[in-house]
Amino acid sequence: MVVAGMTEEVVDGGGGPVVFVVREFDGGRDRAGVERVEGDCEVGPSGGKLCLFTDLLGDPLCRVRHSPAYLMLVAEAVGGPLGTEIVGVVRGCVKTVACGSSRLFSKVAYLLGLRVSPRHRRRGIGRKLVERMEEWFRQMGTEYAYVATDCDNEPSVRLFTGACGYAKFRTPSVLVHPVFGHDLAPSRRASVVRLDAREAELLYRRLLCSVEFFPHDIDAVLSNSLSLGTFLALPHGTRWRGVDEFLASPPESWAVASLWNCKDAFRLEVRGAPRLWRAAARATRVADRAAPWLGIPSIPNLFEPFGLHFVYGLGGDGPGAPRLARALFRHAHNVARRAGARVVATEVGACDPLRAGVPHWPRLGADDLWCIKRLADGYGDGTLGDWTKAPPGPSIFVDPREF
Repeated sequence: MVVAGMTEEVVDGGGGPVVFVVREFDGGRDRAGVERVEGDCEVGPSGGKLCLFTDLLGDPLCRVRHSPAYLMLVAEAVGGPLGTEIVGVVRGCVKTVACGSSRLFSKVAYLLGLRVSPRHRRRGIGRKLVERMEEWFRQMGTEYAYVATDCDNEPSVRLFTGACGYAKFRTPSVLVHPVFGHDLAPSRRASVVRLDAREAELLYRRLLCSVEFFPHDIDAVLSNSLSLGTFLALPHGTRWRGVDEFLASPPESWAVASLWNCKDAFRLEVRGAPRLWRAAARATRVADRAAPWLGIPSIPNLFEPFGLHFVYGLGGDGPGAPRLARALFRHAHNVARRAGARVVATEVGACDPLRAGVPHWPRLGADDLWCIKRLADGYGDGTLGDWTKAPPGPSIFVDPREF
């Protein structure tokens, strides 16, 4: 869908008028400008020296192009000291997801990748980008919109909530584990079974379809070329007789997870680390290579572009589920090591019972804030009512297509 341009005239620091145009991204002429804006906007703790830079590998749409419907908008400055230039960007996608334990689905929009060049901030550009994206969301018939940001990013929250002044919040955490120079020994107390796409879809739709944000098109997610497979962990000694028998009579404890190859979509890079940190990390890698049998935890080189694998669709049941989840992450670590990824990451809800089983290094992770607001006018008092007023569930399904 083509979004018509919109202009707004302001006065720049030199006193000359600058016209800002918000329009749809044009891959042919906007790619270089978007990359400049992305490079100017570093992501990291405010006031800190460490910054996380993202290399989109020449594809500005990589974080939305696998979604059912998506749009990317740019803000263009015309008449400034540098002539015509891209000064802002935002992405959005629309999909149908579960609204929680009610097992009902709604059309939901996700707003992500909002960036405004530091030289052009505080001019209302971000607000205009969000407003135009929300116009498209409404045209697509979405009932809700949400955004994920850092837990302390109050300006983004205020920008997103806008006139409504309220939103429902979820507080998941990104948990990250480095990939060592050696494989991790498989768990002796669990057996890991690989499911094919049909088996995985059956399991997810039967057992996890009520988790918040579970995508209605889970089959498209699982069959995507970036999805590396779905794995089921069972107590050691449990005989696998197929998914149908498992669903008819599941064991007391089980855990499931799928892997997504972010490495071929984008790369990350940590910048601003002190030389001492770099030297210490290098020393751990040297020791790991010299004596891999010792199992020394080593820090991969995160100070140059690196890829990651993302664990999604994490779920399970029973008292042993956290332990079985840990077995799945050991398996995910080894898959990532063989593929050349340097970290394994996942995102889990604040009260997810499997969180205790996710191995991670706290210094590498982050706490997120998801803001959900209603876009549709009016709602009934039926089974669902207003999702923004419903209590959060313990778990959350993070769609890997937009991670």
